[in-house]
Amino acid sequence: MRAKRKVLVHGLLAFAFLAAATVAGAAEQREMTPLDIPMIGDIEMLKVGDTAPVFVLPDLDGKPFDFGKEAPNHVHLLVFWSIFCEPCKAEMPLIQRMYDAYKDKGFSVVAIAMDGEPMAKSIRGLVRQERYTFPVLIDKLAADESFVAADPYGVAGTPTLYLVDRNRKVVFAEVGRTSREALETAIQKALAD
Repeated sequence: MRAKRKVLVHGLLAFAFLAAATVAGAAEQREMTPLDIPMIGDIEMLKVGDTAPVFVLPDLDGKPFDFGKEAPNHVHLLVFWSIFCEPCKAEMPLIQRMYDAYKDKGFSVVAIAMDGEPMAKSIRGLVRQERYTFPVLIDKLAADESFVAADPYGVAGTPTLYLVDRNRKVVFAEVGRTSREALETAIQKALAD
């Protein structure tokens, strides 16, 4: 199953890269929907109420980021994305605006790039170019060829967002682009609880 997932994820990323121009053109004509996001079948994502798994991944400087120990009294938005994913890149400015608006109120963003270490230089370049100030991590394969973070969260397509409350419970989960209103409402509710 893990080897199948690895092949499917690499295929998903290749598909996203090759289809980017077509998707970008279509997105200009209409709003994208979750049906536009290439998905891997037979993978069940975490649901609202589930406990968020902990993980340790390198940040863009190679330093370990331990999600289990990171800001325990914060609400965290986990963003699983790829530099080859046009919907991801289109959503990242919204993520930055949410981070800027709520970071001083106990809110954190953790963006997890699923492109792997070979793409680290490109990821760093994009993050600098777009001036993202939230932590960006690079998911990696474990010994069993499963993704360290994406597999426990059941990520089957990008972008995938999980909002995790102060008790490490998932309070919002969505695949594909989300609206500002839906995301901001979920963040405000989680911060108020």
